[in-house]
Amino acid sequence: MKKALVLDFGGVVTRTLFETHRLTEQALGLAEGTLTWRGPFDPDGDPLWKSMQADEITERQYWQQRTREVAELAGEDWTDMAQFVIAARGADPLAVIRPEAIAAIDAAHRAGVALAILSNELDLFYGADFRKKLPFLQTFDVIHDATYTHILKPDRRAYEDCIAALQTAAENCVFVDDQARNIAGARAVGMKTVHFDVSKPAAGYAQALGLLDITGEIS
Repeated sequence: MKKALVLDFGGVVTRTLFETHRLTEQALGLAEGTLTWRGPFDPDGDPLWKSMQADEITERQYWQQRTREVAELAGEDWTDMAQFVIAARGADPLAVIRPEAIAAIDAAHRAGVALAILSNELDLFYGADFRKKLPFLQTFDVIHDATYTHILKPDRRAYEDCIAALQTAAENCVFVDDQARNIAGARAVGMKTVHFDVSKPAAGYAQALGLLDITGEIS
């Protein structure tokens, strides 16, 4: 059966909002250094992130709080995450795509590996028009977005539905995500996994391609 590379979107395909504070500040007219929360890059300095990692709040609740905070700073009345993301990076979405992601996606596609996005909030966070501005998504066989299915990782049904859409078996899939709980969910259904370190994207993608028996450097 066909092998598949299954990617989370935010953090894996795109640079995180933590990494692009300066771009966000410029886009929103905020002074440089206004945004200080750094999530996985400085967990001790971001208590709200630590609460999310401890399962005291959900990832959506984390970003809902950050959206409210940034909206107040920017003098906006955003009601959802998509409004924040579109304002911060909607004008040039390709600028926040990881080049390592593009390189890995191209390598997998050339090798005949199926491609899938398995996201909890692709259109919810980024807006439905965001993906239309990303030509590389046209090479994907499956985009499974809980914005519409309402079945969020790590619920096993999210993985199983994605695997079924790919028409392959779990053991043929390599799943890449930056959240430990989502990696555990993928392992529970039999997928191979890469727990993506957002501070070392090239290493994460190289590991994923290695599990798919695809050789070559990612940079």
